[in-house]
Amino acid sequence: MILIHPPVAKPSEPPAGVARLAGALSTHRIRHTVLDANLEGLLYLIDCSGPLTATSSDKWTSRSFRNASDNYSSLRNWQTYLNIDRYKRAVIDLDHAIEKSVENGVVIGLANYKDSTLSPLRSADLIKASERPEINHFYPYFSKRLRELIEKNSYSSAGFSLNYLSQALSTFAMIGFMRRSFPETKIILGGGLVTSWMNNPEWKDPFTGLVDHIIDGPGEGQLLSILGIDETNGTQYTPALESLPLNDYLSPGRILPYSASGGCYWKRCSFCPEKAEDNPYIPLAVDRVMEDLDSLIMDTKPSLVHLLDNAISPALLNRLAAEPPGVPWYGFARVSGLLTDFEFCRALKDSGCVMLKLGLESGDQTVLDKMQKGTDIETASLVLKTLKKAGISTYVYLLFGTPPETLTEARNTLEFVLRHKDETGFLNVALFNMPVCGPEMSGYRTSSFYEGDLSLYTDFTHPQGWGRKQVRQFLDNEFKRHPAISAILQKDPPVFTSNHAPLFVMQHE
Repeated sequence: MILIHPPVAKPSEPPAGVARLAGALSTHRIRHTVLDANLEGLLYLIDCSGPLTATSSDKWTSRSFRNASDNYSSLRNWQTYLNIDRYKRAVIDLDHAIEKSVENGVVIGLANYKDSTLSPLRSADLIKASERPEINHFYPYFSKRLRELIEKNSYSSAGFSLNYLSQALSTFAMIGFMRRSFPETKIILGGGLVTSWMNNPEWKDPFTGLVDHIIDGPGEGQLLSILGIDETNGTQYTPALESLPLNDYLSPGRILPYSASGGCYWKRCSFCPEKAEDNPYIPLAVDRVMEDLDSLIMDTKPSLVHLLDNAISPALLNRLAAEPPGVPWYGFARVSGLLTDFEFCRALKDSGCVMLKLGLESGDQTVLDKMQKGTDIETASLVLKTLKKAGISTYVYLLFGTPPETLTEARNTLEFVLRHKDETGFLNVALFNMPVCGPEMSGYRTSSFYEGDLSLYTDFTHPQGWGRKQVRQFLDNEFKRHPAISAILQKDPPVFTSNHAPLFVMQHE
């Protein structure tokens, strides 16, 4: 079979989902090809942009077209990451070149695909995308590439890993092409976005007849079952990355993505998609994780390991501190007392930890308590100070506009950030979205947020009038305008954000 990672998603590292599936297929000796159509498709657009230099109507576009290939190369060079301004120019110009290489109401970038006439939130539009695959701007690339692979290898099935909205329209265009050109090929659809669709209580499969099998949740066992393989329930497979173009991603060294668990071990936060979708927490045994990392590091020789867990478990953090993997690493961790221990944090640093992502959400204790974050604001303060002292950078996530928050609490978050500006490496500032299937939703007056039967979020009337308009005004006019906060936000890598942030931290070691 052929496993496909469709465009568009950040092309900074190999796709972890298809790598896990490839590991399962390899274990059972099932002949397969892994196709990163996202990376290949973006490189196709970059190649197409060069000849357009003479036709561009403005200097920026002309420069972006002319330098597209050089900017791609520069993002794979460590020297570029020594200067944030040089890096930003390379990313923004490359993104602009890709955007300007297409037209007809479509906006494509390094992590973006938007069509003014088709929405990935409407199943009817996704079906339209499948019925007219030739209007997709990646069609010249994928029609040729898929035809070559299937005709050469006689594959009888194709699996699509759909994780982000930015991949949805291209995924269904590719499915439509497959249906038209190879009607006997079995189409299998899975991935994070598909799992979210299927966990909505209102879900009714709109793709019957177009897609043969839709997979909910971890796909290895279900995929093998579809292919006629009986496996022991819960068998864990080491990801297989050897057939992916490891040297071609937009990073200066190989990045190894690895999931030590699925779901979230805390899973109590109000309005959290993990809780709303009732995704189970499925951790790998720590011994198995360390064995996998050892073998994968030996095979792929990465410059950086990206741990993809919603939160790295305390057991794994302790093991990493005791048994360094031998290369730098980063990932999400919960704000907890474990990270207030300087000796432990120093051991994490010595083990290779260059950055931890922290989902703080708010700097107000009342909001944290009502959100059931299980976080004490004083502990959060000590965590930031301890990590800074130990030499570990932080990427802090904040969420504004939650039901318990008002302007007063938002300003408390502002003050918290200002008190910890020297301990905050990077900031992610987001507006709250209400999950459509959350258990808390029934307590609020809701209305259609995005028009579409596949929307994962709904609008709601804030109980204290702290609506999205007011939140945006606060963020734009007060929070982001503060010089200290603006300085932190200026350090955030555009487009790639936390995926590239640790690369800048590594430069200062």
